[in-house]
Order: sequence, then structure tokens, then C-alpha cells
Amino acid sequence: MSEAPKTRRPGAQRLRRHTLPWIISIACFAYLYGRIAAAAGEQSVAAYLAQVFASVNWLAWLALMAPYSLFYLCIDTLVLWRVLNWFNARIPYMSLLPVRASAYIISILNEQVGKGAIALYLNRTRQVPGWQLGSSMFFIMLCEFYCLLTWALIGWWLAGDALPQVFDALPRIGALAALIFVALLFFFKSEHFARWQERGALHAFRRAHAGHYLTLVLLRSPALLAAVGIYAGAAALFGIEVTLREMQALLPIIFFGTLIPGPFRAAAISLWAVLMPEQDVARVAAFGFVQHNFFVLFNAAVGLLFLRRANRELFGAG
Repeated sequence: MSEAPKTRRPGAQRLRRHTLPWIISIACFAYLYGRIAAAAGEQSVAAYLAQVFASVNWLAWLALMAPYSLFYLCIDTLVLWRVLNWFNARIPYMSLLPVRASAYIISILNEQVGKGAIALYLNRTRQVPGWQLGSSMFFIMLCEFYCLLTWALIGWWLAGDALPQVFDALPRIGALAALIFVALLFFFKSEHFARWQERGALHAFRRAHAGHYLTLVLLRSPALLAAVGIYAGAAALFGIEVTLREMQALLPIIFFGTLIPGPFRAAAISLWAVLMPEQDVARVAAFGFVQHNFFVLFNAAVGLLFLRRANRELFGAG
């Protein structure tokens, strides 16, 4: 009798892992639907949203978003290239670009599976162990967190009272994150924890020093700063009034929302409505939905251009 729960537990865990993202998305979209329905009044939600979409200059919007998506691909590949060459293997940037682009196709469904495709490429072409790559990916994620937090703090300092009151918690969060970062540096360099440092998941952290973290934050920053201007311009096309200083603070927090699992980036889309309560909720929701999902789909479309080359290098397919 005591072993019965153990046999059911893996299935229950898989069920929660697959259903939780959908539950999050449904809850987010239900929240947005309620807000939009209240704002629409006697109009239907569909008609209200249709008016928003009809008012957008889509050619101007595409002229903003398409170049930015390509620029992001270049920066994203640069970050990956830099980390892999530090901790794993010497790989030319142009050899990595097709694989990074092609992985966006799989990332539509699951970002982790996309990273798995990169792991397969490196394992087959460079014989890099999977556990080493996993450590490097986690290192990239940690640096991305501190990059977003740093620019969110700068945005809070610049925008000040123009932001919702919830942003007043940012300095405390930043101070705590700084203490955690210092503690992690000591942890990974301490002789007392040498046995833990040899584990596969800590491979990149064992080799990294403070300069590596700073370099990665600096390499990632141009993509974020470009996004501030691009998203501010795109928001204006949707009839949303937001200054560059406000967008500087808002966007890093919104990007944190893209890390929450769920289809259609529902959490990030909902954050736009939460953090911009004085704006027209229908315009904000439509803007967030289009921005985040176009970005994912456009990157995947670019990945299709490189798919044949990536398959050839992975499987010898012509």
C-alpha cells in the first residue's frame, strides 16, 4: 500500500507540468477578456478589438519589427557564441548562427526543446557533453535575469513617479539580487564547496568570474535598448501613449513575463494591462499579443531559411 502513491507520482507530475502552462494562459486571457468586456460596453469584445486592429498602420509596424527581430537573432547568437567559446568549445559565429536560428522553430512549442536541438548540434559536431551545455545555458539565463533587472532599475530611476506604485519595490529587489549574486560568486569559488563545483550543472559557474557576468550583460544590452525604442514606436502605432523612459522601466519587467510557461506568451501580454492601467486595455492587450507572438513566429520563419543547412550539418541531409 505504501508504494502505490510512488507509482502514480511521476504521472501526476507530468500531468501538472503539461496542464499548468495552459491553466496560467487561460487565467491570464480570462482576466484580459473581463477587462476588455468592461471597457467595450455595449459592443462585443470581437468588434471592439477589430476596431483596434483596423486603426494600426501595419506596414509601418512591420518596418519596425522585422529589422529588430533580425538584430535580436544576431545578438542572441553572439551571446550564445561567447559563452560556448568560453566554457565548451571553439565554434565560429557563422557556424552557430544557422543552428540558433533553426532552433527558434522548435521554440514555438517549447524553448527548452529548442535548446536541446542546439545541444544535439554541439554534441554531434563538437562532441560537447550535454551536461556542460546545460550548465552554459543556465549561465546565460542567470545573466539575462541580471541584465533585465539592471535595466529595469535604470528605467525606474529615470521614469520615477510616472510609473505605477508597484515599481517602488524594484530597489529592494535589486539590493537582494545583488547580495545573492555576491553570495553565488563566493559559493562557486570557495574551496569549501569544491566538491559541489565539480558537478556537471556547475561547470560554467566554476570557470566563470565576475568579468564573464559583466561581459554577458553588456552583450545582451543592445538588444534590450533597441527593443525599448522599437516597442515605444510600435505602441504609438496602436494608439498607446508611453515615453521612452517609461518603456525603459516597463519592458524588462514584461520580458520577465515571457519566462512564465504558457502558450501565446499570455503572462507577458497580461502584464502590459496590469502595468499600464490608465491605457485602453483593448489596445494594450492587442499590442502585447501581436508584439510577442509576431516576434516568436518571425524568428521561426527566419529559422526556416537556415533549416536545410542546419539539417545538413546535423544529419548529413542535403
